[in-house]
Amino acid sequence: MPLVSIIIPSYNSARTLRSCLNSIENQSYPKSRIEVIVVDKFSMDDTPAIVRAFGAKLISTKAGRSAARNIGAKVAKGNYMLFLDSDMILSPRVIEECVKKMEGDKSLVGLYIPERVVGSGFWVKVRNFERSFYSGPPIEAVMFLRKNVFFKVGGFDEELYAGEDWDLDRRVRQIGKVGVISSPLYHDEGKFSIKEYLRKKRYYARGLVNYIQKWGENDPIIQKQLGIKYRLFNVFMENEKWKKIIRNPLLALGMYFLRFTVGLQYLLERKSLKDKLSKNLK
Repeated sequence: MPLVSIIIPSYNSARTLRSCLNSIENQSYPKSRIEVIVVDKFSMDDTPAIVRAFGAKLISTKAGRSAARNIGAKVAKGNYMLFLDSDMILSPRVIEECVKKMEGDKSLVGLYIPERVVGSGFWVKVRNFERSFYSGPPIEAVMFLRKNVFFKVGGFDEELYAGEDWDLDRRVRQIGKVGVISSPLYHDEGKFSIKEYLRKKRYYARGLVNYIQKWGENDPIIQKQLGIKYRLFNVFMENEKWKKIIRNPLLALGMYFLRFTVGLQYLLERKSLKDKLSKNLK
């Protein structure tokens, strides 16, 4: 069975990392064929101790998230690589299904893994409802890759701290076919805070400007990923998905509230950055 390297960037991740690593230990795929690499940004909590307790490889670095993933990839020994965040939990058959699918079809270069949102409160249910509409490109990004493919496309762009997964996904899809598995992973959002959620979205909205500049504002994929028409309407209506909205009106209302709020923040951040750029040019 091929070796699978799982690469996890972390920073003060003690709240969620234990569950993440535990889910890897509980995979149906043989433990001896899984390598876990945690690339940590000198956490001040119990993150390093948790990594050592699970017997995972710990790399300490000041590098940002994209660079941290590349650092982990460079020391990875596996035939395949899976990139996780420290607040993700794998269902038991994820790795087994990924390997079987890739080994069964050598033309595949990467795989999407369905994501579910877990935590407490109404807004977590809303977030999970929203995620159920996303099943691949252009909103999702490949997470499970052949190692040689990852290096062939140049790995993660270390100049990006937002949209870096979309950027990698685009370059991977340019060289081969991608697929999707049925086993999900779970994104642990804990006790959901709208204030904290919007703060993070505001931070990443600033970073998306670099991603847009790289591919061009009029790029058709970017028009879908960040365009109002697709992100607020089409993605929820295509392939008869609108039926879920009719069946779940309260969740749909909450979803649109979050989408409109995030979209407004994104537009305001872009305008602010454009204004600053114009002043600097003058």
